[in-house]
Amino acid sequence: MRYVIVIVLAFFALAKTNAQDLTTYIQEAEKNNPEIQAFELRYNIAEEKVNEADWLPNTVVGVGYFVSEPETRTGAQRARFSVSQMLPWFGTITARENYASSMAETQYVDIAIAKRKLALAVSQSYYELYAIRAKQLVLDKNIELLETYERLALTSVEVGKASAVDVLRLQIRQNELVQQKEVLEQDYLAEQTAFNNLLNRDEDIAVTVVEEMFIPDEDALILTENLQLNPELIKYDKLFESVEQSELLNQKESAPNIGFGLDYVPVSERPDMNFSDNGKDIVMPMVSISIPIFNNKYKSVTKQNELKQLEIKSQKEERLNNLETRLAQAIYNRNTMRIKFNVQTDNLKQANDAEEILIKNYETGTIDFNDVLDVQELQLRFQINLIESNRGYYTEYAIINYLTK
Repeated sequence: MRYVIVIVLAFFALAKTNAQDLTTYIQEAEKNNPEIQAFELRYNIAEEKVNEADWLPNTVVGVGYFVSEPETRTGAQRARFSVSQMLPWFGTITARENYASSMAETQYVDIAIAKRKLALAVSQSYYELYAIRAKQLVLDKNIELLETYERLALTSVEVGKASAVDVLRLQIRQNELVQQKEVLEQDYLAEQTAFNNLLNRDEDIAVTVVEEMFIPDEDALILTENLQLNPELIKYDKLFESVEQSELLNQKESAPNIGFGLDYVPVSERPDMNFSDNGKDIVMPMVSISIPIFNNKYKSVTKQNELKQLEIKSQKEERLNNLETRLAQAIYNRNTMRIKFNVQTDNLKQANDAEEILIKNYETGTIDFNDVLDVQELQLRFQINLIESNRGYYTEYAIINYLTK
């Protein structure tokens, strides 16, 4: 059975951009990532072991020469040639191949797990890049806004309605935002390096991300029962099956082995006698059987296999509990991000209303630039929180996809 990993990023379609699609980045990562390549090579090795399992014990060929030729009635024996072959019990080779095949299936599930983890890591890094870039754009808009306020303040200073301190405070605030933007640029370069490393490509390649992302009005339906189909759990099923195949192989190996052989002894003619069998060579077919009388080894392997199956069941149950907890936490976090997004949206609307009031006050000749800075700081905080809510929502959605898709 083959497990194809499909990471469906449905909400990503809500983003407005000409940037490269996240799904394309994930596909590129799966193609180039050295860890995935290592898992695939490991799987190829496991598949090749199925061919390795189709083997028989070495054929034994013996040659002996009589230094002192023994005399028999029909003549002197000169040498002895023998060939023998042991054969495993019926079905042993098939059991061996089935066991190797079950181990290969386990390795294939490891590829599926690695691809899911890689897709999640790429998604999380991508959303982090989006958040950093979005914050930079917000800072640019706020810097432009402060420059507008600075021009208003300079005009007010000229007519005696504001002081030079107001101008300086606006300039200081601009400098702070410029500093934050430059720091974010370094954060972006560092995250871009991490992202490109996931794709196993040059660290300096520019990554284009969406400029806007929107939380949908309704959340996608989560099929929690799909959690049972997560490769992390399927791996335990495959391990359990491999132990079953191991026990079947153990039972076959505990059965007798059958051997077939042939001895050939050339005999010299006796020159002083004349009879029908004079100098007749000896041909002796042989059959042998290898019986595992002392079979404590096989009994011990059976006991070990029983204990391994119990261990695998416990491990699967423990892993299921962890995944269920992780899914519940991701759903909770996603819902929390939606609540935060809605609240910050309302807060930002109110801050924008306050800004409009300040502008109208300026038109009437009364404006307090302390209020201007306070409102601008609130606007920026709400805008940043909106971006973080978006990033958090999609990050949690990526985790839900990892667990249930």
